[in-house]
Amino acid sequence: MSAHDQGPHGRHDSNPGQHSVSPAKRRLWVFVVGGVAVGLVVIGLVQRHMQYSKLIDETIHQAVPAIQVIYPQEGPSERTLSLPANVSAWYQAPIYAQVSGYVKMWYKDFGAVVKAGDVLAEINTPGLDAQYSAAQARLNVAKARYKLAEITAARWKALQGTQAVSRQEVDVQAANAAAEKAEMEAAGFDVERFAALENFKRIVAPFDGVVTSRFANVGDYVNAGRGDVDSQGQATELFSVADVHAMRVFVAVPQDYADVIGPGLQADLVLPQYPDKVFKAKYLTAATAFNSSTRTVTTELTIDNKTRELWPNSYATATFRAPGDSNILILPLGALIFRAEGTQVALVDDTNHVHLVSVTVGTNLGSTLQILRGVKKTDRVINNPSAGILDGQEVRVVQGTPGYNAPPVKPVAASAAAKANAAKQTENVRALPDDNAPVPEAGGRQ
Repeated sequence: MSAHDQGPHGRHDSNPGQHSVSPAKRRLWVFVVGGVAVGLVVIGLVQRHMQYSKLIDETIHQAVPAIQVIYPQEGPSERTLSLPANVSAWYQAPIYAQVSGYVKMWYKDFGAVVKAGDVLAEINTPGLDAQYSAAQARLNVAKARYKLAEITAARWKALQGTQAVSRQEVDVQAANAAAEKAEMEAAGFDVERFAALENFKRIVAPFDGVVTSRFANVGDYVNAGRGDVDSQGQATELFSVADVHAMRVFVAVPQDYADVIGPGLQADLVLPQYPDKVFKAKYLTAATAFNSSTRTVTTELTIDNKTRELWPNSYATATFRAPGDSNILILPLGALIFRAEGTQVALVDDTNHVHLVSVTVGTNLGSTLQILRGVKKTDRVINNPSAGILDGQEVRVVQGTPGYNAPPVKPVAASAAAKANAAKQTENVRALPDDNAPVPEAGGRQ
């Protein structure tokens, strides 16, 4: 074999074109690769266009505010109102000292049950005692002078008409006797005044009741009319006595509920120290005028306290119940719009467009308000409308979440298929809007 017939390494190559690619196959591969590339580009563009279109649609969809609608409900047949109340004693009297001196002894402490006239404390008044004795002495002197003037006047009157005395001298002696009599009477009144002050040395209970405070201690200095004076010069009462056989309950009733105030009004009282017990209070009287600052009227109730469970100055919650009108529709407070045009609500028509309607509100029932005019039972009212909602604006109605922002649905008898379908659901499933998109802030919640 010659060298021409051998390969580069001396091997014989019987098929020289075996590893070469024909031009036709090369063009085919180019077309295939190009087609794949073009297809990928086309697919990418189509997907991009679809995503862009979807984004536009979603943006337009989300631009429409999502809202939730409610319907006006019938008003309650009974109105309930809970208000803070203050429980006071039937009578309560702070007792001050009427004489100046030092507390000699006190006999009744906090919580002592007393009768009218019981001695609560005694005051030692050496200065008053001295003044009383001096007044009695002045009275005795006045009596002696009057007696002498009376005798002298009688003697001069017996000599009247003789040459021994003149008429002028008789009249002078008579006038002197009258003046001494007036001095004696004045001294007597002075003695009576000091005798009355002597009686104030004994501090007594003004009526049957309970001692609710005692600020008197042995040795304390008390000032006439100012009670107990402490080291800073401040005066307080010596004792406080309260009559607690019955209690007075004071409640500030708002003007909206003033129509229920009357002789037949009753209230249920609940006190923090007796959370499981309800006390019945009856209407006693009411101020026939409103407080200009609070627009409330002071209403006084009374409650029997034979067991003395209630203490003066207790805080309580008074619950009133009054008949209501079920024919008057009610709406939650969040459904109302307050603007320059007045109180309004936003209604949604069949084309999901907003219509702002002015309404007239009635009594405030707490979380709801009576709507006297402006809406009907069949009106779809936007719950919690946004502040910027406009008349004629298009909205998107979504469903609320049961138990969160939608009222619970009354249970009904379900079919076997419905029960089987419900069994597949998770127990804690929350309803979402129809488009499974979150509710934007513009949408209200119920």
